[in-house]
Amino acid sequence: MPPVRRLGILGGTFNPPHLGHLLIAQEAYDQVGLDEVLFMPVAAPPHKEVHVDPGAEARLAMVAAAIDGDERFSACDLEIRRGGPSYTVDTLRALHATHPDSELTFIVGGDMAASLPTWHRPAEIVALARLAVAEREGARRTDILERLATIPGAVQRVDFFDLPRIDFSSSLVRRRVAAGRPITYLVPDRVAEYIAQHGLYQSPVGSPTSA
Repeated sequence: MPPVRRLGILGGTFNPPHLGHLLIAQEAYDQVGLDEVLFMPVAAPPHKEVHVDPGAEARLAMVAAAIDGDERFSACDLEIRRGGPSYTVDTLRALHATHPDSELTFIVGGDMAASLPTWHRPAEIVALARLAVAEREGARRTDILERLATIPGAVQRVDFFDLPRIDFSSSLVRRRVAAGRPITYLVPDRVAEYIAQHGLYQSPVGSPTSA
């Protein structure tokens, strides 16, 4: 039998995608032993409001630009095509149907992993996919495992990987664009070009813009 293909899933708003997103995908790919990482932009996040959202299609286009030429990564529009709030368990069910011969690995930060017991159908999530958890300062492995132990079988489905400290975020990128400041070295060059070409994030952060 051929070896099982390990498929990683990195979900997020990606508003916009930045180098930190690429770094977490790379470290999960390398340290966990994945064969591919799917970048999965959400259509409408269920847990937080998206401020200054240029629209799901624009965010997907920026993800595609960010990973262009890197054979380890692919952009997936599954959640955007489905529309509405994005629940991880629904995405994993759909990926199981389209990738029946792959082992799924859901990539999360330590803070998100610790909150997994509060998610929609957490036991089914860990049954459908392993968890690749990034270890960062402020989210200790023992604390994460203690929280995950409340989900039957979850602890046995976790792979930890080290992630260098990252001190910037999508909201920082948006604020810098709105203030007319450079975003070079925060986002891939093609993402910066897309933002400039389409005039994204020009209004003050927190003010709605049209898609």
